[in-house]
Amino acid sequence: MSSYSKRVYSTESANQCPKCGKALKSCRCDELVAGSAAKTDGNVRVFRETKGRKGSGVSLISGLVLNEKELKSLAKQLKKLCGSGGAVKNGIIEIQGEHRDKLVAELNRLGYKALKSGG
Repeated sequence: MSSYSKRVYSTESANQCPKCGKALKSCRCDELVAGSAAKTDGNVRVFRETKGRKGSGVSLISGLVLNEKELKSLAKQLKKLCGSGGAVKNGIIEIQGEHRDKLVAELNRLGYKALKSGG
């Protein structure tokens, strides 16, 4: 009988990383994100994408060498500047709508070397 039983609820996941499932003490997800971002050329790229969005464009910001918390903070600041929504996914900031010019100007003002990319 016990081989057919399934766990319904457990409190053990409180000490596990939600990304990799390892114990928080042995998790290296933040180091891997920082390490992969460190391989960029130092330029922050701001580009527009419409793929998979039913024609609606979003402005994407990539190449930032920041941890997850700093990315979310910067995304919040940029969303407020543009007056639109957005998200942080896989180290890339998404801002809804066409705001490349505003974003490049603001990122340059904040000290990043931002470039408009992709036409």
